[in-house]
Amino acid sequence: MNKTYSAKKDDVKKKWYLVDATDKILGRLAVKVASVLRGKHKAIFTPHLDTGDGVIVINAAKIKVTGRKLKQKVYRRYSGYPGGLREVTLETMLKNKPETVIELAVRRMLPGGPLGRDIIKKLKVYADDKHIHKAQKPVVLEV
Repeated sequence: MNKTYSAKKDDVKKKWYLVDATDKILGRLAVKVASVLRGKHKAIFTPHLDTGDGVIVINAAKIKVTGRKLKQKVYRRYSGYPGGLREVTLETMLKNKPETVIELAVRRMLPGGPLGRDIIKKLKVYADDKHIHKAQKPVVLEV
């Protein structure tokens, strides 16, 4: 009888990856990034443990979407007060805060709860091609 392998915290070796979002489709990029953050690309993947790697996304402002999503996709947030619903289209969000678009797309693909909150901390998104993570020696990841 074979036993199922379950990774321990000491078994996990973390790496950092660099992703260039120029002319990439938002959803396809987010799926790949979420998978790497979660650790599903590793043989030691364990569902209840953070086995994933860190990801740095650059050029978030140059992301592409298909169809009429620029006008039709709406981000909503609610303050909890009457009349406190705020709606922003994807087009406006890309102009003002392009980093948030990718962060939200990836965050919604991760589990909720403490594990998801720990995993999302390893995602760093930048609107242009400058980042401050040279010391992590990121490896380029093709999407």
